[in-house]
Amino acid sequence: MARERQDARRSKSPAGRGAPVRGPVRPRRGPKKKRAIKVTPIDSPSPDADGKLRLNRYLASSGVCSRRAADTYIAGGRVTVNGDIVTQLGTRVDPATDDVRVDGSRVQVERKVYILFNKPKDVVCTNATNEQRRRVIDYLPQVRGRVFTVGRLDTESQGLILVTNDGDFALHVAHPRYGLAKTYAVLVSGRVEDEALGKARGGVWLAEGRTGGAKIVVEKRGRDRSYLKVSIKEGRNREIRRIFAQLGHPVISLKRVRIGPLSLHGLGEGRWRFLHRDEVASVMAITTAGNSVGGNEPEGGDE
Repeated sequence: MARERQDARRSKSPAGRGAPVRGPVRPRRGPKKKRAIKVTPIDSPSPDADGKLRLNRYLASSGVCSRRAADTYIAGGRVTVNGDIVTQLGTRVDPATDDVRVDGSRVQVERKVYILFNKPKDVVCTNATNEQRRRVIDYLPQVRGRVFTVGRLDTESQGLILVTNDGDFALHVAHPRYGLAKTYAVLVSGRVEDEALGKARGGVWLAEGRTGGAKIVVEKRGRDRSYLKVSIKEGRNREIRRIFAQLGHPVISLKRVRIGPLSLHGLGEGRWRFLHRDEVASVMAITTAGNSVGGNEPEGGDE
């Protein structure tokens, strides 16, 4: 009797006789929709009680430039407020009503963008439109508006670099006076002896003067090459490469793995992500307090 019921069910199945008995057929789902990219919602700078901001702060918060550069623009007569050239550095403006322009172009507050990017080799940190090589910003087609890299990594170097439209944030990350350390995984030629490490830690004379000294941890030391973690707080051009070249140990490869509390953890080469609100706040808190943290690793600057 059971065999007869099973045969009857098979004969009624959509596929005809002999088709296996299956459960209820679920409707096919359409193509998976791509989720829209959302910019990290960071609050705009808080105005004073009367709703006004210092002009240099307003320009920096709009992504035009850093506060220091804004002072230069103002003093140079490049900024107008409601049609009048302003050269007084302490000028305050109302973002809601004042017409602020730099070189004739109106300034408007943008939503802040903070991006952590794992730069591959042979990628350049420039926004120049005539650049033939691939740029960092070419990896960010989904991000609209003007953004720029904070500092730079040279073409041969790779690793962590920040991208933003917040000039004030960029200044806090890049300028040596804020003391935000940057850490690099460095492979150098030859066996680096303690004497050479002592010189690098104490400071090496370059064309611009003596370096501020580096924190160095030896990861592995061999006869032909040495693996190091190097941390500096300055931003001199190709500083780490120049230090070790002067000590007779040319850099073979260099990768930035940390900027202050930010690391490359879980981020593949050529990949990027938005910073979380608390990460941005952490960087600003550290630099405002003049302290630098980085977990259990040494830290260091731009290369």
